[in-house]
Amino acid sequence: MNVTRVPLDRIAAPAAFRFEAPPPLALYVHIPWCARKCPYCDFNSHEGAAALPEKDYLAALIADLEQELPDIWGRRVESVFIGGGTPSLFAPASIDRLLSDVRARLSLLSDAEITLEANPGTVDPGRLREFRAAGVNRLSLGAQSLDDALLARIGRIHGRAEILSAADGMAAAGFDNWNLDLMYGLPGQTAAQALADVRQAVALGPTHISHYQLTLEPNTAFYHSPPSLPDDDTAWEMQQRCQEELARHGYAQYETSAYARDGRRCRHNLNYWRYGDYLGIGAGAHGKLTHAPTQTIRRSAKVKHPRAYLAAAAGPERVDTRQEIDPAQAGLEFMMNALRLNEGFPVELFRAHAGLPLALVERPLARAGELGLIERDAHTIRPSERGRRYLNELLTLFVPDE
Repeated sequence: MNVTRVPLDRIAAPAAFRFEAPPPLALYVHIPWCARKCPYCDFNSHEGAAALPEKDYLAALIADLEQELPDIWGRRVESVFIGGGTPSLFAPASIDRLLSDVRARLSLLSDAEITLEANPGTVDPGRLREFRAAGVNRLSLGAQSLDDALLARIGRIHGRAEILSAADGMAAAGFDNWNLDLMYGLPGQTAAQALADVRQAVALGPTHISHYQLTLEPNTAFYHSPPSLPDDDTAWEMQQRCQEELARHGYAQYETSAYARDGRRCRHNLNYWRYGDYLGIGAGAHGKLTHAPTQTIRRSAKVKHPRAYLAAAAGPERVDTRQEIDPAQAGLEFMMNALRLNEGFPVELFRAHAGLPLALVERPLARAGELGLIERDAHTIRPSERGRRYLNELLTLFVPDE
């Protein structure tokens, strides 16, 4: 589907921000420890990070957090996501200390969602019980496939047996809320194999499944030496058949690659997609903070390399980039996130979270309606079935020509 972007003169002139209050706030903590870099991975993860003392990195995280506190005084934190890398390589005692230090400095909701990313093979029942005791109440398990041959092709260091063991260990440790990451479109994968992966994943009983297509990202081994991937038609068949299978088992799709049982959608990621605020600490962590008194939105990114971050965490040099967002950019960013949600967004959320009148994006919205890419009424704007299939074309409408 070819879509022409809306010319710049058809986008409403940028308005000034008008926030009555900032949007909800989340905390992201980045731990770049990695046992082995996967050939498709473009995340900020480092095999050599494991040589750094955990206690030094924890101290750097808290020093980083303390310098961010003046920008978030009085705000409640609704979710915490500890990502990586492989945060489950950290000792449970280190995660316990981290969360204790965070609670001592931030006001967390009593029912805050606290997620830890984990890889099979880096957890056992004992460690999982200790993570649970530390306050982690949600795990995200990076399985990617349950086929040993496919796992080997994408460079994973675990096999199917480790995934099954981790699932059993989570149940024994009392985790009743966990995500399983699953990819499709893997090298040499057939549609039947992709469907078999989903069926085996469902049998493990996760409350949430992230099901997404393997893409070749720049600065990865696969990008520079591409494997043979399924063609577009096969990948589309995989997506459709797997979506149908997930729906049959009670996993409702609520975002492009996210499926959940009732009441188990990822609150942290929903905050991203609804253009909420998030504070990022750790090497390479990104943040977005709204400051209602000055009517501004600022983005920041921390120094990426773990050693450089350790050296800079106690001072202003820890911030690699800082940017104040202009209203036109905020309107685009809101749509690029909220239109990934199947349910779309309430009309009033645009003003509440982007601080802008909907008129700013009315013309591209009208064009999207003409093309059948969105559905809207007086209360809600959502992508249509066609819009979900051609999501990139829908989002492109909100990018003004230079």
